[in-house]
Amino acid sequence: MTSVNNVHNIKLRVYSLRVTLSSGDDPAPAAGAEGAAGQRPSARPQSLMFSFLGIYVLGRGTGVYSGSIIDVFARIGVSEEAVRSTLARMVKRNLLVRHRQGRKVYFGLTSHAEEVLQDGHRRIWETGAVNRDWDGTWTLVGFSLPDSRRRERHDLRSQLIWEGFGPLQSGLWIAPGDKDAVAILTPLGLDEHVTVLRAQACKPTEAADLVRKAFDTSEIAEGYRAFLQRWDTGRPLPSAPDDLARQLVLHTDWLQLVRQDPHLPAGHLPQDWPAIRAEKCFRSLAKKYEPVAGRLAGQVLDVLELT
Repeated sequence: MTSVNNVHNIKLRVYSLRVTLSSGDDPAPAAGAEGAAGQRPSARPQSLMFSFLGIYVLGRGTGVYSGSIIDVFARIGVSEEAVRSTLARMVKRNLLVRHRQGRKVYFGLTSHAEEVLQDGHRRIWETGAVNRDWDGTWTLVGFSLPDSRRRERHDLRSQLIWEGFGPLQSGLWIAPGDKDAVAILTPLGLDEHVTVLRAQACKPTEAADLVRKAFDTSEIAEGYRAFLQRWDTGRPLPSAPDDLARQLVLHTDWLQLVRQDPHLPAGHLPQDWPAIRAEKCFRSLAKKYEPVAGRLAGQVLDVLELT
């Protein structure tokens, strides 16, 4: 019973971060993270910070000196003020904890942040961008909430989108495969207002029809094409000074994509689905940048072993 409760608590805390990430109070996008052809910057300091923490802090048992974090983020055009503001906000939200040594302040991960970063790691490296293992089932969530509960309705929709659901029709959302509806609904306290079913499509309804009706595959595909336009070039992100900067922006761009992707069944997507090529591009560049980026980070980062 204890293990079940632990898993449930982890999902509650991950949900709280999802609400945090959608709150819209992150500082302005990084000035140095512009896309190709002068596109609008895609990454905000907090999103970049999560990538940094996931690569260079998660699983290491260390804290990082704030001054060296500022040095790293200067490479991608994030100001000292924005970095300090982001760190302070993440402390307030129980994502980071301060460790003082003399006049220096080091930032380490809380257990909350570790769980969230591990979830991001799984989405990037294990879940993948293409769902090749779909068993033909769908999870259906039906709900009806009055206008007096508009906020709860918004939170439920946001949570369903995060978990890969799409609106099939008014008040009915679907997602491919077996989804943990309890973990989605319990933090919101809406169990009595929601119906959850698992089902398969039966004629005349086809799975392809459900994909077409519930998900904007054109918009999803456009996100991957924009990623490829930015990164699948001879010289990606030319404004970045080095591979450490490119690594952080690459990982941030990719995680933002896979977070928004409902992981639709590969068999019901076009054969030229751009996520396949985009994932290959990401993995290739991530491998390419890792050696130099890791060496640069080792030179710049001032770390404190935590017990």
